Amino acid sequence: MATYQLGVLYGDGIGPEIVQSTVEVLRAAAEQVEGTSFDFIELPMGWTGIQEHGEPIPAITKDSLVTCHGWIMGPHDSSAYPAEHQAKRNPSGELRHHFDLYANVRPSKTIAGVKSLVGEADMVILRENTEGFYPDRNMYAGSGEYMVNPETAIVTGLFTKKAAERIAHAAFRMAMQRRKKVTIVHKANVIRLGYGLFLNTCREVGKLYPEVQVEDYHIDAMAAHMVRRAKDFDVIVTTNMFGDILSDLAGELVGSLGLAPSINTNDHQAMAQAAHGSAPDIAGKNIANPVGELLSAVMLVDWLASRHEDHGLHQLARKVENAIMKTMYDGIRTRDLGGEASTTEFTKAIVERL
Repeated sequence: MATYQLGVLYGDGIGPEIVQSTVEVLRAAAEQVEGTSFDFIELPMGWTGIQEHGEPIPAITKDSLVTCHGWIMGPHDSSAYPAEHQAKRNPSGELRHHFDLYANVRPSKTIAGVKSLVGEADMVILRENTEGFYPDRNMYAGSGEYMVNPETAIVTGLFTKKAAERIAHAAFRMAMQRRKKVTIVHKANVIRLGYGLFLNTCREVGKLYPEVQVEDYHIDAMAAHMVRRAKDFDVIVTTNMFGDILSDLAGELVGSLGLAPSINTNDHQAMAQAAHGSAPDIAGKNIANPVGELLSAVMLVDWLASRHEDHGLHQLARKVENAIMKTMYDGIRTRDLGGEASTTEFTKAIVERL
């Protein structure tokens, strides 16, 4: 029996509802696959961490995650935290920084029965997670932004060859398993040194994968191309801020940002985290859509299966994914997708299809 320890961070807003749904589905799926089980370890994060330990990501959570194979993270509502916590990294940024989760993998794929604005599409955005223009994680000490006077703000972007190399390798390795095409997104025509380094490094790495077709676009052109011809893209690799923006666009184009999954990874750990926010306006109403979090967990299980060469985990991931898709295809959907099912009803329907 292979047992995998998964941290469970419920988070804020709708987080407890959609993470609980995810745990229930994974637990039910594990019962269907012989030789595989999960040990779910609940850890404080967000408001729970503040109330119980004085920090959104307390030391007990970080220390416990070190021994986990991976974890499921709910959304956070950091904009509502007390001022002293808003001045620090938000929970997801803190975990990405602390564990050096350098790759944010965000797939966007059309789903049968869910209306897409761009027809058929199947693309994956690999977002470099540790530097760029996000000042909460691009400096060893201090912050990458500051004000020289009350009316002047300066933001520093960080671009290193090391970061570009490892996200590029991740993108090309993924492309080799898919349609063998990588699109590099940048702004090297204006930010010539920073994005020039990123672009050139990605192209250098691409030469090590001669079977993969390589192209590149400026970020503004890419946004237009994605709307016009999303089906033409396979693996997209880009920097922190551009990846954040493009993945939200891609998620909405293929159906809904509420369906968009993601994982954050380094070479030995992974964090499942839906791309959407905490939606505090609907928290506690049992109407939240858990699909983004559920599909993030599917990605996490697939990542674990590959890392540990565990066929049972791959089988489990397919069971969960198929049950989710079958549920939506059968017309059982939450309100944001035009259905009437509550979060718990939707979860129950998935478990029944398992």
